[in-house]
Amino acid sequence: MAGTVLLLSLACAQSRAQASDSLSYRYENVRIGGGGFVSGLLYQPAASGLLYARTDVGGAYRWDQTAERWTPLTDWLGAADENLYGIDSVAVDPHDSDRLYLAAGTYTSAFAGHAAILRSQDRGAHFQRTDLPFKLGGNELGRNNGERLTVDPNDGRILFLGSRDAGLWHSDDHGEHWSQVTSFPAAATSEAATAQNHWRRQSIGIVFVVFDPASGTRGRASRTLYAGVSSKGTSLFRSTDGGRSWTALPGQPVGLRPNHMVRAGDGAYYLSYGDEPGPDSMHDGAVWKYLPDAQRWSDITPLPHVSGQPSGYGWGVVAVDPQHPNVVMTATFAHYTPKDELFRSVDGGAHWQEIFAHSQFDYSQTVWTREHTPHWLASIAIDPHDPDRVWFVTGYGVWVSDDMRAADRGGDVHWQFQDRGLEETVALDLLSPPQGAHLISAMGDLDGYRHDDLDVAPLQFAAPPRYANSESLDEAGRKPLWIVRSGHLRYPFGPAIRVAYSQDGGVHWQAFASEPGRGQDAGSVAIAADGGSVVWSSSDASGAYLTHDFGKHWIEVQGLSGRAHVLSDRFDPQRFYAYDAAAGQVFASHDGGAHFQAVSGVLANALKPHDGLQVHADPAAAGALYVGSHSGGLLHMRDDGSLLARMGELDGVDSFGFGHPAPGSQLPTLFAAAQRGSVHGLYRSTDGGAHWLRINDDRHQYGRISLVTGDPRIFGRVYFAGSGRGVFYGDPGGTRQP
Repeated sequence: MAGTVLLLSLACAQSRAQASDSLSYRYENVRIGGGGFVSGLLYQPAASGLLYARTDVGGAYRWDQTAERWTPLTDWLGAADENLYGIDSVAVDPHDSDRLYLAAGTYTSAFAGHAAILRSQDRGAHFQRTDLPFKLGGNELGRNNGERLTVDPNDGRILFLGSRDAGLWHSDDHGEHWSQVTSFPAAATSEAATAQNHWRRQSIGIVFVVFDPASGTRGRASRTLYAGVSSKGTSLFRSTDGGRSWTALPGQPVGLRPNHMVRAGDGAYYLSYGDEPGPDSMHDGAVWKYLPDAQRWSDITPLPHVSGQPSGYGWGVVAVDPQHPNVVMTATFAHYTPKDELFRSVDGGAHWQEIFAHSQFDYSQTVWTREHTPHWLASIAIDPHDPDRVWFVTGYGVWVSDDMRAADRGGDVHWQFQDRGLEETVALDLLSPPQGAHLISAMGDLDGYRHDDLDVAPLQFAAPPRYANSESLDEAGRKPLWIVRSGHLRYPFGPAIRVAYSQDGGVHWQAFASEPGRGQDAGSVAIAADGGSVVWSSSDASGAYLTHDFGKHWIEVQGLSGRAHVLSDRFDPQRFYAYDAAAGQVFASHDGGAHFQAVSGVLANALKPHDGLQVHADPAAAGALYVGSHSGGLLHMRDDGSLLARMGELDGVDSFGFGHPAPGSQLPTLFAAAQRGSVHGLYRSTDGGAHWLRINDDRHQYGRISLVTGDPRIFGRVYFAGSGRGVFYGDPGGTRQP
């Protein structure tokens, strides 16, 4: 199976001293098949079958039509640039098939860095970078809108970018340098161009820029272009002088926010609207057609709605067949009851046919998708070279059809879930037990998976219970088939107890009998080495609790707050541990989890608040811990606070874990995503942390690697999760494949 392969130079004839830096490793994605929000699709019209996908947290991808899989384009981004894994927009030069542009930036929050334009002249194989003086929000409200970034179809040197809170920007040198278009109306940065989610108000700003190619000629810049602001007031603006000055488009609809605008080959424009920018929610919307020569607007919304009354859902996308200007497609958005619907018109929006009512879906390659109906249909891509080939995105991946025009003849449309290579799941915990499945994962939005075969997409954890997020996993050290997990509830999965257990390695699950308190926080959970007791810590429960009978009775733990992360000793059932990353403290219990006390000793001066603290129990000895942090490196210590070893080669640690010892050794293999000198990478040690080898390279960094664990049964096997790129497994050796 083709995959990502890392080959670092290591000649077999070199001595260990000469090769002390690196080790050859082969990596593949653990197969889940999608799982995240693909926020946009864009075809390159100048080359057959060339399609790009952007995601909200997992970077960008290019479709390889020959191999029938997606190629990731942003795995070279490292931990320092993890904020660039959210792609807020993608653009291509319609006459230069090799040029690609990404507007990268995940969050506009204070903690996030500024955005960047990533520029490629070889279809994403390599990029050059231009940093921007503002932020973008590839994982914020309005990420389903677009495209914010666009290339002049008559002069590929010229690009425009609609920002979220800094107005309109312009480049005339293929995106290398940018300047603000100060003449653009203040509506782009007004309060009307913001929206409220569950946590804070977010700037949405300018959500699309669209050129009129008929207003220029090849080599002479287009004169007319449009820009849409996410506002319920005046939202559409036009320039007829190449973007120097702007005026509001006359007769435009008001009362809804535009999210997409596309131009048909006959000069007509189609726009989709919602009362909110999405994707979190929409309660009303419409689809409009605009004829600029006649200055005529027509409401062509496929489903009837009563004037003045919200429909209960919005319209989140519109697309036009590049070969047939009267073929238009659109879809409802947030139409959760009963489901979103896809529509197609062959007469410019005068009449519509609902497609899903006459569709067949193939779930065989990714069986868990059977439990999910398409939602968040934020992008539709019609192949400019094949009108039968149509894609649409969902909140969990992409579907494609190769017989769309069968609907025009009264037949069924067939859909295939096509996410091979596009792994966007966000792992929240990983477990590789010494018995049963080699990998068990807790996942954001998808509950979790038990992988008996790492190359096959399995069903999710058997319900009940079914969680939106599983967030914490633990095994009983002396009964490794006994596993516990905690989960976060969200409609339509609740209500359910937030902690569950399995006694067969995750094949079957049973919810605990009760939980101490109700809420949404999954917290963390740990099971004693003999499986006889469980400690659960949750901020909603205002502390940590202990049970000896899987939730029939709970005892409040003394000495821990609800924000502490709990874990168990691998050998001694009387020992539990906990750490509070915000406070920079480690705790230990020697009475089965009833009472905890802070561990001092060497930790008194080694740990700092908010310093990425992680703690794991020693897999080879009772009463011992490994403690990692960003500034303190990695320590091996007893739970009384005395130091066993300091891993001096590592300056800072993001995550770490353990694997099977090397042949002839009793020491567990150590894996760490860490800083060593000036190089941030993934490292391995087989001598107790005295020496480390780097096992990835600068082209394959996967953002910030937040979870690492080894396999206790296979020497050298490592599992890890990066920035929205799913889960990887790696083995020593191998050669690079395309």
